[in-house]
Amino acid sequence: MTSATPSTSPAASSARRSLPRPLALPDFPWDSLAPYRARAAEHPGGVVDLAVGTPVDDTPDLAREALAAASNAPGYPATVGTPAARAAIIEWFARRRGVTGLTDACVIPTIGSKESVALLPLQLGARAGDLVLHPRAAYPTYDVGARIAGATPVPVDADADPDTWELPDGEVAIVWLNSPGNPDGHVLTVAQLARVVAWARRRGAVVISDECYAELGWEGAAADGVPSLLDARVTGTGPDGEPDRSGLLALYSLSKQSNLAGYRAALLAGDPELVAAVTEVRKHSGLLVPAPVQAAMVAALADEAHVAAQRERYRARREQLLAATAAAGLVNDPASVAGLYLWLSGPEAMSAFDLVGAFAELGIVVAPGDFYGEAGAGRVRVSLTDSDERVAAACQRLRTTDLFRA
Repeated sequence: MTSATPSTSPAASSARRSLPRPLALPDFPWDSLAPYRARAAEHPGGVVDLAVGTPVDDTPDLAREALAAASNAPGYPATVGTPAARAAIIEWFARRRGVTGLTDACVIPTIGSKESVALLPLQLGARAGDLVLHPRAAYPTYDVGARIAGATPVPVDADADPDTWELPDGEVAIVWLNSPGNPDGHVLTVAQLARVVAWARRRGAVVISDECYAELGWEGAAADGVPSLLDARVTGTGPDGEPDRSGLLALYSLSKQSNLAGYRAALLAGDPELVAAVTEVRKHSGLLVPAPVQAAMVAALADEAHVAAQRERYRARREQLLAATAAAGLVNDPASVAGLYLWLSGPEAMSAFDLVGAFAELGIVVAPGDFYGEAGAGRVRVSLTDSDERVAAACQRLRTTDLFRA
């Protein structure tokens, strides 16, 4: 009787089809903070975690109540979202972002905005040999999203004239913008946005703007409103006299304005042809925003009072941290006028990780600028997302330290 055990001879093993090679992605940077977190945890006054922009304040009751009321949801939600969700997105864009004329075909809800940052290059057909441009000081997922699609990520100075960008060989497929910027808090003006749009259109490239911090403008013109990529002053008009949003997409998230990070509630809007292409891929992939989450989005997008209250919480924390870090000898980027972070530098001799280590001695965890590209050398990102009590504790420690003195 012959054995039923499969052959394990060298010849049989070599005939097996090899598994696909995993993507060559960079290490997840926050894992490298473990020793600094451990050191900060030894502080007798407890840890203050200002490393990650994770909301800590309560989710508004109106969103929680809407979620609960819609919790009997036995069927699959539509990929394009509920009619109520799409209507709420369109109305919000007109009321809060000055973007009018959007239709149902221009908008969809998404499972957080990070999903879109990571997958849009793939969903839009970027491939090997294509260039995906992103801000030189940038959230790492722009780089990762290009790599997932097999394209080449290229950091550029989004504040500068795009005609001055030095690019490698290849066709520009996508230009990512992030205004207000994470980590640097920079805001692109209408003129700057329009200049990038014109440059990209000459090359047949798509422009995508991640605008998830748009409600958090603090200084200068940003305090009066952060321009959207979809603003008619940016897009120009088509032959029909309507805004020309061809080749343009904007992302927004309710994580920051409404403390809905745990709900994964976000949206995408812009060129209906691009939205349709993305929707088709999402249909096949099963990327569906749960119906109860969409109901919570409708409630949150319609209410401005809770957004204003949250903005004032962040404003107060920012002002306290600005004063305390300045007293400690740290300098915030003068162009950091919006968003959820301070973008700090210290003495020239201190590297980003030297700064992280000094903060850890004070029981404070921050993110090294190196996480955000070469432009982050010698800087740290400090979030506004710990409780009022913890932020006050951090400020007290910073006001009495000499760790950042040359």
